[in-house]
Amino acid sequence: MSSHLSTRFCLKAALVAAFCVCLAPGAIAEPATPDADKSAKKLPLSLDDLFARLKVASDDAEAKGVSKLIEQRLGRSGSATADLLTERARQAMSIQDLPLAVELMDRATTLEPGWSEGWNRRATVFWMLSDPSAAISDLQRTLVLEPRHYEAWAALGRIYQTLEDKRRALEAFRRAAAIYPRMDRLQTAIDRLAPDVDGRDL
Repeated sequence: MSSHLSTRFCLKAALVAAFCVCLAPGAIAEPATPDADKSAKKLPLSLDDLFARLKVASDDAEAKGVSKLIEQRLGRSGSATADLLTERARQAMSIQDLPLAVELMDRATTLEPGWSEGWNRRATVFWMLSDPSAAISDLQRTLVLEPRHYEAWAALGRIYQTLEDKRRALEAFRRAAAIYPRMDRLQTAIDRLAPDVDGRDL
């Protein structure tokens, strides 16, 4: 398999995995500390708190745990109908009915245009339909709504990489790394692109 096709295959796998994040219900509670009053009511962590913890996570296991909580939060549209449409789109993707998946995500994003994850997931379908322009447009819309959406930054970087736009790819990967420093394979991608974009040390 060529390098270009391998990269494209890996991107599709990564985007599909991101699309299939569960929309888990329920509040996310702040972990108890040894000094905490065990009888005290635990308040949900805000999304700002979670992103702050993700940035300073001390190891990969902690970072992955926090990122899962963030993805669960982002995956909630706030609309039962939009969530149902998104689940049906996921099912359509699983049987490769991509036109139906796009139609369903069109409805979800029309219903909840301020839901960043809806645009991110529609971008996944457009990429699988070999429409990088539409995928990039949706990812950019995602990032307008939620600039800390590291999955969208990483996906944008991988798309630019397949288009041989190394400068934009590196910029997107670095934006993702600034939010989620321990994200899988991100630093490897940055290290590979940096010499070509920034120049090599003599």
